[in-house]
Formats: sequence, structure tokens, C-alpha cells
Amino acid sequence: QVQLVESGGGQVQAGGSLRLSCAASGGTFRNYAMGWFRQAPGKEREWITSIRSSGTITYYADSVKGRFTISRENAKNTVYLQMNSLKPEDTAVYYCAARYDSIASLRREYEFNYWGQGTQVTVSS
Repeated sequence: QVQLVESGGGQVQAGGSLRLSCAASGGTFRNYAMGWFRQAPGKEREWITSIRSSGTITYYADSVKGRFTISRENAKNTVYLQMNSLKPEDTAVYYCAARYDSIASLRREYEFNYWGQGTQVTVSS
């Protein structure tokens, strides 16, 4: 069983940056693909980015491409989300998720088996 704990959320002004971390335990982290999702108030949870177990292949939703960067440090069992040029519409609870890497697209909620509790990101204008 994999446990995921996000950290690094907070409040920031538009144009600012934040870095989220997701620490994993209970599994062999290097075998897991990781993803970040977010859920804004009144909206469904949406996928924003994923990274393969190797760390060399990443995917981004159009809404964050060029502003957000996903990375991982397998030695520390941690995945990161660097968020730059933040906008008020980025305000949401951010969740990290994990699954054993496979041919899955890594863009859909149902593809991930393990979830963190979420961390709030608030961007003020």
C-alpha cells in the first residue's frame, strides 16, 4: 500500500510561484508513475500533469503547459510540481496520485490507485 503526502501549498499573488512536494511511502517508488490533479471549488477534479517512473517522460494539460513542471527524485521518494506564473484560475486543491507504471495514458483519475489528501493553493489577483 502506497501512502502519499502533499505539502507546499499556500497563498500567493498572481504571477508568483509555488513548489508542491509529494512524499511517497510504502511502495517501490521508482516503479510508480505519478500524476498531479487539481479540483477547484464547484468543479470536477482535473488532470494537470504526469511523469513516468523513469522520470524522462512527462505529460501536461494545455492549461499548465509552459508554466508548470513536474519532476521526481526517486532517491527521496518524492515528486514535485513547480508552478510558475500562477493565475487566479489555478486556485484549487492539488492532489498527487500514483500507479504502477504501465501503458496507461496517465491522464485519467481511474488510472491511478493511490491518492494524497490534497494541499490547497490559492492565487489572489
